[in-house]
Amino acid sequence: MRIGYWFPVFGGWLRNVADEGMDTSWAEARRLARRSEELGFDLTLIAELFLNDIKGVLAPSLDAWTLAAAVAAVTERIELMVAVRPSFHNPAIFAKQAACLDQISGGRLALNVVSSWWADEARRFGVRFDAHDDRYARTAEWLAVLDGAWGGGCFSFAGEHYQVEELIVSPRPLRSPRPTLYAGGESEAAKALIARTCDAYVMHGDPPARVAAKIADMRRRRAALGLAALQYGLAAYVIVRDSEAAAQAELRRVTDVSPGSPGYQNYHEWIAHSQLEQQVSLADYSVSNRGLRPGLCGTPAQVAERIRGLAAVGVDLLLLQCSPQLEEMERFAAQVLPLLR
Repeated sequence: MRIGYWFPVFGGWLRNVADEGMDTSWAEARRLARRSEELGFDLTLIAELFLNDIKGVLAPSLDAWTLAAAVAAVTERIELMVAVRPSFHNPAIFAKQAACLDQISGGRLALNVVSSWWADEARRFGVRFDAHDDRYARTAEWLAVLDGAWGGGCFSFAGEHYQVEELIVSPRPLRSPRPTLYAGGESEAAKALIARTCDAYVMHGDPPARVAAKIADMRRRRAALGLAALQYGLAAYVIVRDSEAAAQAELRRVTDVSPGSPGYQNYHEWIAHSQLEQQVSLADYSVSNRGLRPGLCGTPAQVAERIRGLAAVGVDLLLLQCSPQLEEMERFAAQVLPLLR
């Protein structure tokens, strides 16, 4: 199993804690990126939102693609999984930009394709926000243009959402046939698209039994299409302490989200514009992507055992959140990674 982490583009992950000892400066981002390689992390997920959905829309946040280029220049090994939302990027122009970044990074670029959920953000930035299934139809065309652009030669495409004529992208990405495409989603539209077009399925946090059922479903879909196996990633928030009591005390602190907190309204909008397989409580939303449900909260031995349980059901990649990010990553690397490796 590879161990990755979410890059703290929002200056923190907790919706009820105003100051987590993290900021959005480049100096802190550079320090974290370099140190994460030294600690042995394999990958970082750089989320893309133009507004801060954790700390509130008035709070600062980093741009994913500007940050990714900078991180690529100051690191050597770590994979850069950068989120991209098709409705915010022309696919032909994006294909050129992403290929250039892949060259800069030495072939370390991967994409996390996200079909958007935040209608208010789209309104503020003047971007069209389609109905749920229409967003996935747009994504399907967007990916077709991307693959065609990276295929070499001249490429033309005429779809409902995108049209290009004799498109040429050179140089192409270093990774063949393309950078890894990760995507997540629990609606039928999302799962059908991912099974057909992507390389990896990234899931919201859940316990092993539920994760196993999701992986089995996607494996069936993939086999029916006659395609190679997907990789499987899982979001998880990790709390490591010397005692279980101390870990539970920290858990209580991070799940105390009140209706007046900056992220509360965003919680309702996310629920309204997503099609999830199960209900999400406000405690779940205290950290992103149901990260508490895998149960990575406890002593180093307990957390390592639960990670082994996730690996046993087919999870290839963990995408960890923690707070404060670097301090907790240091603790995880020192106390949990040796038990896994």
